[in-house]
Amino acid sequence: MTTLACIIRPSTPPSRIVPLARAVEAAGIEEIWLWEDCFQSGGISAASAILAATERVRVGIGVMPTPLRNVALTAMEVATVDGMFPGRLIPGIGHGVQSWMAQVGAKAASPLTLMREYSTALRALLAGERVTTSGRYVSLDDVALDWPPARPVPVPVAATGPKSLRLAGEVGDGVVLEGSVGLTGLPATLERIAEGRAAAGRAATDAFPVIQFVYGGTGPDAEARLRAELTAWGTDAADDALAGYAVWGEAQAVADGVRRFGAAGADTVAIYASEDDPDVERLIGVLGEARELLSKD
Repeated sequence: MTTLACIIRPSTPPSRIVPLARAVEAAGIEEIWLWEDCFQSGGISAASAILAATERVRVGIGVMPTPLRNVALTAMEVATVDGMFPGRLIPGIGHGVQSWMAQVGAKAASPLTLMREYSTALRALLAGERVTTSGRYVSLDDVALDWPPARPVPVPVAATGPKSLRLAGEVGDGVVLEGSVGLTGLPATLERIAEGRAAAGRAATDAFPVIQFVYGGTGPDAEARLRAELTAWGTDAADDALAGYAVWGEAQAVADGVRRFGAAGADTVAIYASEDDPDVERLIGVLGEARELLSKD
């Protein structure tokens, strides 16, 4: 069954994050996804608060920008959170928005090189290894965590372009795909990822979850709101093209939309409301009902 997740956007006021997370868990939804936008909510801090305030829901960060964070610090934070809430954190990493990275003096001349070095070091540290490496961006001298996770912590990688998708297939434990990929973009996206996995000698049968972000909404004006936001981001959402990027309506329509993305290759469909959604709690309720319908598949 395709996992139905709910996204809490980083533009959400911090005071609302925990109440929304509790509503998500109460609705029976299994995963909450966050991401870091400059200069809004922090991923690790928000994830930690959610995990402390809930009992079962898993929290994915999709994603933390690698240029902002020393890899040893990321490993320490991930290991600490996993030690407190075993198996409930999914820490994703990505290149970051390049203009923001430049704004804080952290833009990498080669984001792909940084990602390769960073993901390799992070996975090794989280596996309890002692790491010494001297790369273009990542340098560690005899570094090991005192409290590594007791079990493997998958680290998915965000990717968009062909080169980054291949790299995600090589070095990631899954991939996080932004909403602009859509149904029409999934086949080529998955092909590039498969190329990277093959180049790295990774078996096609190994677990490699595909997390697809998808716009969602409910209520009488949901379709118009979603179309307006996608159009503002430069995505063609005219006429029936909207169904390639969004799901909307009541529970059955949302469940049917999730099934479309699942059939196209998404293992997790993470739904996020438009910025101007007037009632995110109502959408969470509909997602919970849709999840119940999906559980019967």
